[in-house]
Amino acid sequence: MSRKCMITGKGPMSGNNVSHALNRTRRRFMPNVQQTSVYSVALDRWVKIRVSSAGLRTLEHKGGIDEFITSTAVTKLDPKLRPLKTEIEKAIAAKAA
Repeated sequence: MSRKCMITGKGPMSGNNVSHALNRTRRRFMPNVQQTSVYSVALDRWVKIRVSSAGLRTLEHKGGIDEFITSTAVTKLDPKLRPLKTEIEKAIAAKAA
């Protein structure tokens, strides 16, 4: 399982531990990625995603998973979210018809 946010694309970064004597050793900064479920109103079900805490705030700011996915271009979405985009768009079109 990758440590990458499906919403923001945040992944591990590298840097240094710096001691008091200024000795430097390499380290990795891991993003706060959690597996969570968000509710899709268009699909009327819960969707499991791996998202960082910043990604959850992004979803809240955009108005939910449906609005975020429909307003984002397919090329900018995580590959695992691309089939969900087509599902959501079909469900929205079916409700409108």
